[in-house]
Amino acid sequence: MEFRPVARAAGAFQQPLTAEQVQAVSRRAFGTNVQVVSAVELGSGMYNTTYRVDLVGQERPVILRVAPAPERQFRSEHQLMRNEYASLPHLAAITPLLPRVIAADWSHEVIGRDWMIQSHLDGIPAPERLGDYPRTLWPAFFRQMGAITKTVHAVRGAHFGPVNGPRYATWSAALVASLGEIAADLDDAGLDAADIRKVAAVAARESAVLDEITEPRMSLGDHWTLNTMIDGAAPEPTITGIFDTDRTYWSDPASDWTIRMAMAKPDERTAFWETYGPRDESPHAVWRSRIYEARHLGAIRLERHRLGNAHGVRDSYRALGTVLDSVA
Repeated sequence: MEFRPVARAAGAFQQPLTAEQVQAVSRRAFGTNVQVVSAVELGSGMYNTTYRVDLVGQERPVILRVAPAPERQFRSEHQLMRNEYASLPHLAAITPLLPRVIAADWSHEVIGRDWMIQSHLDGIPAPERLGDYPRTLWPAFFRQMGAITKTVHAVRGAHFGPVNGPRYATWSAALVASLGEIAADLDDAGLDAADIRKVAAVAARESAVLDEITEPRMSLGDHWTLNTMIDGAAPEPTITGIFDTDRTYWSDPASDWTIRMAMAKPDERTAFWETYGPRDESPHAVWRSRIYEARHLGAIRLERHRLGNAHGVRDSYRALGTVLDSVA
């Protein structure tokens, strides 16, 4: 078996498997007689540990994704892989774009961590291919992003909060709880969480504005170019798949990460709105968007801390302070 892990520091958040563990997972999923030809760790993701695995007798590789050990997971990122698995029936409208789940194991009997084996998506990761096209063709990509996001946001749920729970009856309750989890994670990381708690207090005080959102809608939570596949040979950027849908959430669609990124710059991405539809720019919607930005910045702070990006952590306080001034 050829085994190629990514070289990481001993204390890195993403912990690799051994070759023997990859073989043990493969035997659990495919039977004791399976033969693993190779397992190559993919280094593009920043949360799960992911391998492309080739097996004897199978024409196409499979993707093995392994969650962090339970004790390494933040409260605000609890059991994300299980959340993704629970969301799949609700994402039926975009099934052709998603990898197929071949096996999933939450028992921890094999390696002590959640893991999932998925089909290998066709195409090339968008960050590796999009830049090969002239920028005049990029709007086609973002129009497709808008159409996909509109389809996802049309899916209705029965509660607010992560798809796999906990469940909340109101949007304000879900959002305040999420901010509280982020603040507690920051405490555990030894970082100042006072600004996030102030945002949570404002959100609780102004719950009536948040609870104008009465119908839970599906949000992918973390979707943008980084987890999008495109056709390597198409004459214009053509989306063939999306992956890492583990942060799905029943929410106000305007709180979705995809919406934040579509609004981030006045460049080719403005084509997103041609298919998604116009934004709600009412005063209450604008106010809510600032609360959502604060939540995004809190999550970004945690991720930057996890990656050892001290400068980015410091910058998040400045950015969040500006947002807090606009909502307090």
